[in-house]
Amino acid sequence: MSIREKNTKERILDEALKLFAQSGYMGTSMNDIAASLGVTKAALYKHYTSKQEILDSIVEKMNQMDMERVKEYEMPEGNMEEVRKGYQAAALDKIKEFTKVQFLHWTKEEFPCCFRKMLTLEQYRDPELAKLYQQYLSGGPLLYIEEVFRGFTDNEGEARQLALDFYGPIFLLYSIYDGIEDKESIIEQVEQHVERFSKMLLEKERTGMI
Repeated sequence: MSIREKNTKERILDEALKLFAQSGYMGTSMNDIAASLGVTKAALYKHYTSKQEILDSIVEKMNQMDMERVKEYEMPEGNMEEVRKGYQAAALDKIKEFTKVQFLHWTKEEFPCCFRKMLTLEQYRDPELAKLYQQYLSGGPLLYIEEVFRGFTDNEGEARQLALDFYGPIFLLYSIYDGIEDKESIIEQVEQHVERFSKMLLEKERTGMI
């Protein structure tokens, strides 16, 4: 694939995802995408044969971005057992930093932000997109964080409760972020929540409560 063709395909993904975030995946047609790009539908089909192929490529790009971020911040990856062992060796400060980075990723960066909005719109209309919503934004992150806290406690119920206590406010703040003008105040609230939770977790460890 030439650099020019790669750039064109990336531009199509970016523009399509913006439309999906505004009108939903179900509410956007290939004609809409072509019109937004200022090209013919036939020209669009030279690069992507269907809307589904565009969506698959968007998900692939999101997965690549996730892997790059995990490697950049040296976070554990693999199956849940490997993640748990990895976090046992990871510094709490690294966990705090990565959590803040994740929130900025889903809110400040245009591509993942549009992806989040698309999944939020479509979770009740399309079963496959509902699964992606769970994987990326709700059940998936909660399960991952639960495994994180299994590195701090052998009690499964305690790890689950720690995950809910930690991720619940962050999940809520995504929705608040989208509808508030002072978005920087939400970023500050995320940082404050992570700091408070970290201190609470260290105190629990110190006193033998976990």
